[in-house]
Amino acid sequence: MMIQDKNVMTSHTGNPGEKIDLLDVLMQLWKGKTTIIACIVAAIMLAVIYLFVAKEKWTSTAVITQPDAAQIASYSNALNVIYGNAAPNINDLQSRVVGRLSSSLSALSEMLDNQEEPEKLTVEPSVKGQQLPLKVTYVDNTPEGAKAKVAQYIQRVDEQVGDELAVDLKDNIKLQISTLEDSLQTQQKVAQEQKDLRIKQISEALKFATEAKVSSPELQQTSDVTQDTMFLLGSEALSSMIKNEATRPLVFSSTYYQTKQNLLDIQSLKIDPATIHSYRYVMKPTMPIRRDSPKRALTLILATLLGGMVGAGAVLGRNALRNYKPDA
Repeated sequence: MMIQDKNVMTSHTGNPGEKIDLLDVLMQLWKGKTTIIACIVAAIMLAVIYLFVAKEKWTSTAVITQPDAAQIASYSNALNVIYGNAAPNINDLQSRVVGRLSSSLSALSEMLDNQEEPEKLTVEPSVKGQQLPLKVTYVDNTPEGAKAKVAQYIQRVDEQVGDELAVDLKDNIKLQISTLEDSLQTQQKVAQEQKDLRIKQISEALKFATEAKVSSPELQQTSDVTQDTMFLLGSEALSSMIKNEATRPLVFSSTYYQTKQNLLDIQSLKIDPATIHSYRYVMKPTMPIRRDSPKRALTLILATLLGGMVGAGAVLGRNALRNYKPDA
């Protein structure tokens, strides 16, 4: 009975070599502390070399929104002169202009990212779910460079948008001038036709007056004169009327003079792209005070941990190989 209990105990205990003795592991690590320390020192040295070699990354951020009314005043005034009451209101113009800026910045971001040496320019809404304001960030090797670049690219796109809007205005001015000139020519043609018709009517009346031998007026009130009774004014009066009508300038309606004034106003427009700005700073480009990478403290901590793990693995592996005894 005692023998059986002993066998059972032996079977439950198993092979002592198959169990992990924590104290034994700690002792092995302590004895191999020189190797572990050497690995840690080597890892830290590699980390330090990496920190010296690796390129630093700094991010500058700017926040922009739609321009003030004064920043697009020249553009707005020009549209008012060109289109009058049909011109878009100032709120629509502000939204359109900053939308154009946003699209151009996004296009520039894609272009910079596809260069042989990519540059990191990011454009995204500052507040999630809202189109404005926009957050513009740029990553560079120095904090000064990051700040300068984000400002430079925003200004570059702003000037580009200003030039494009100025070109659009010039095209609209040319089109509107052509339209107004055509309208004036049409009104002049109509006025000339009316004058010619008037002279023809008087000439017909003169013909009838001559045939009827009516030389002097036979009407008491000229307000009663109609086309049929005009010959009663007499040939002398009708002849004078023809001469008068021939030398009189064309008669135009008030619409003609309004069109003429609009044409002169539009022709005098001068567009300076430098006066058109498509954004306003909510936050000017920041000077970054913390680098994005490499993180010195984190890198050294990870190097220390990795070196310790490698050293411990080397010590335990070496001892395992020494104590390994193949089964007979």
